[in-house]
Amino acid sequence: MSLIKSISGIRGTIGGKAGDGLTPIDIVKFAAAYGAWVIEKTGNPKVVIGRDARISGEMVSSLVSATLQGMGIDVVDLGLSTTPTVELAVPLENAGGGIILTASHNPIQWNALKLLNSKGEFISDLEGKDILDKAEKEDFSFAEVKKLGSYTEITDYMDRHIQHVLDLELVDVEAIKARNFKIVVDAVNSTGGIVVPKLLRALGVEVIEEMYCTPNGHFPHNPEPLPENLRDISLKLEKGSFDLGIVVDPDVDRLAFINEDGSPFGEEYTLVAVADYVLSKTKGNTVSNLSSTRALRDVTEKRGGVYTASAVGEVNVVNQMKAVDAVIGGEGNGGIIYPASHYGRDALVGIGLFLTHLANFGKTISRLRASYPNYYISKNKIELTPEIDVDKVLFEIKEKYKKHQINDIDGVKIDFEKEWVHLRKSNTEPIIRIYSESESEATADHLAKKIMQDIKEVVSSSLI
Repeated sequence: MSLIKSISGIRGTIGGKAGDGLTPIDIVKFAAAYGAWVIEKTGNPKVVIGRDARISGEMVSSLVSATLQGMGIDVVDLGLSTTPTVELAVPLENAGGGIILTASHNPIQWNALKLLNSKGEFISDLEGKDILDKAEKEDFSFAEVKKLGSYTEITDYMDRHIQHVLDLELVDVEAIKARNFKIVVDAVNSTGGIVVPKLLRALGVEVIEEMYCTPNGHFPHNPEPLPENLRDISLKLEKGSFDLGIVVDPDVDRLAFINEDGSPFGEEYTLVAVADYVLSKTKGNTVSNLSSTRALRDVTEKRGGVYTASAVGEVNVVNQMKAVDAVIGGEGNGGIIYPASHYGRDALVGIGLFLTHLANFGKTISRLRASYPNYYISKNKIELTPEIDVDKVLFEIKEKYKKHQINDIDGVKIDFEKEWVHLRKSNTEPIIRIYSESESEATADHLAKKIMQDIKEVVSSSLI
């Protein structure tokens, strides 16, 4: 069993002993700590909740709802929903915060509480630490019987979310409709199976093949939208009857596309393509995290904007976007953050913008992909023994490559002329993750192996 407490929330595997897995006791304790924080921080005892279609979702939702009511907080329950839908709902409901019950791309045995502030954005590091501290100390008290919170269900917020996408200035419904797209959807049997086909119909798409769109929580494959997990939809597209495939993760904040020939568009390029379209209509800057493809910088500079990298993590991307007034940003995992909509990763907004872009492009999706700079990312990790000072290792690597451009806001990123490598330590294990990118797959792999050898040499030296 596994339970991970972090500044962004609590996640774990269902079952086991309290403190070891995500048990009812852990859920209640953490929900109470968050409820106490909302009351203390905002003075607004109202929280919006929503969940993906995981098997454990209804149980977790009931516990969270009852706990918040016990704190004297009014609960607005969206039921089956998506992460971006809950994010939109929090300010619309004038709530003090929100909780999304989802473990995102994690397998079926996992669930989590993801925490939002009153703007519908993820809480900050400092706020997360405050909530963790309250949970650890059980620093909360429950309401008297006459001051218990109310419970309200609102079940049409995904429809409101769809209308929100249709109303975006850069989403051109008529252009999409005119292209007569034939689209396959893989929603991994979660809430995307409800909302993505419904959105496509609202955008004028008439031919939709639904794969794994029954929201029963039985994931037919690993739910992370990576090419190795998407063989079924790729095989469907290989037959040549469809224009593209759309894939979302269980809580619909990550978006990936499959080309008409069954090849992956590449989740890194979801943001690149959407950003290219947004920048063609709205001059401005972009942001992604340090581990995302250089292609975003290329298209940004080509459009006359400035690209900035942030530390890894959605809240860090959002903070950097606000700092540089970015018009589009996100993460290389298929996460689109479009401030004209809201500051959160949103696959539905991404679909509306991407299909408009593809419709205006007028050619196939594979031709669109071919129009962008081609980079390859190699993802590796090196395991170290617990006694090794990982920070010292990273410092020595930074010193070794100090003649190159270095960014150390989150680990160490080394920029070479045409390649980069990013080293980050795990917060929970003695592991260094090593991401490298180049114009060729072989070079990216070679660069990663070279850095891994450097790490081994540093570890074996007397410096550690």
